[in-house]
Amino acid sequence: MNRRDLIQTLPLLALPGALTAQPSWPDRPVRLVVPYPPGASTDALGRMVAQKVSAAIGQPVVVENRAGASGIIGTEHVSRAAPDGYTFLLGTDSTHASSTHMTATPSYHPIRDFTPLTLAAANPIVLVTHPGVPARTLPELVEWLRRNPDKGGFGSSGAGSPHHLSGELLRERSGASFVHVPYKGGAPAIADLIGGQISMVFASAITILPHVQSGRLRAIAVTSASRYPGLPDVATIGETYAGFEMSSWLAFFAPANLPAPIQMRLSSEIRRAISDQESRDKLAAGGLIVVASDPAELAGVVEREFSARGRLIREAGLRGS
Repeated sequence: MNRRDLIQTLPLLALPGALTAQPSWPDRPVRLVVPYPPGASTDALGRMVAQKVSAAIGQPVVVENRAGASGIIGTEHVSRAAPDGYTFLLGTDSTHASSTHMTATPSYHPIRDFTPLTLAAANPIVLVTHPGVPARTLPELVEWLRRNPDKGGFGSSGAGSPHHLSGELLRERSGASFVHVPYKGGAPAIADLIGGQISMVFASAITILPHVQSGRLRAIAVTSASRYPGLPDVATIGETYAGFEMSSWLAFFAPANLPAPIQMRLSSEIRRAISDQESRDKLAAGGLIVVASDPAELAGVVEREFSARGRLIREAGLRGS
């Protein structure tokens, strides 16, 4: 083909469908992997998003629960999926900031192996005590722990959870001595706290709120940077120890190298799905506070938290084999 023929052909190449048309996304069902069992707050969020995004994109969004190993199994599965927009993940601070620091041989990298979509919601953590503990504020509790190191067992939903790491960070910042008592979930930890077997627990706000309101437990402080709307009179730990923050969050990710147009479309549809008042109210009833960030903000959160929790886990000697 000579130069004149090539020039005459160029406009044709720009026409839609010229030569090799690129398929539009999506042209088949999309899969949302939730790496936790059905029934949890993660599952409720995932199913809400799946329903609304499906209506927006005109294709089914199928929720697949791939539970196991504190979210690692499902997260690893998505890290190895094709970056074509047909598989995405509902991850958490555990899957993307903590878990891979707890093992010497992690099966995925939270930053390199994923494309950020949106930070979706925060799950506030509250430090609560048994009413028999003679403290109503965090400074009073820390002073009591210093005088009674043998009584300072704190429960959490499991080793490496943000509830556990909240206690480790408080121990580091306060200099007080207290022992971690891991449980298989928050419910048994709270049951033992009510029964007086342990002195305090770091737990999700939604699980302790009824017990605080009934007087069976006492809320001392929240671990997030700002106060929890459900307990507006309860101070943050950061009000005593400047800069203290341990957040529990849920976010959406796709495999690494997802094309930018699909990333932005999927991110936009997820944010729209959780941002209307009906969605906010439903999620608030489950203890979640909607955040709905853009991909760049989520990327920054993961980088900061992955680094900070890695340091804390190393210094606390929590890394496994």
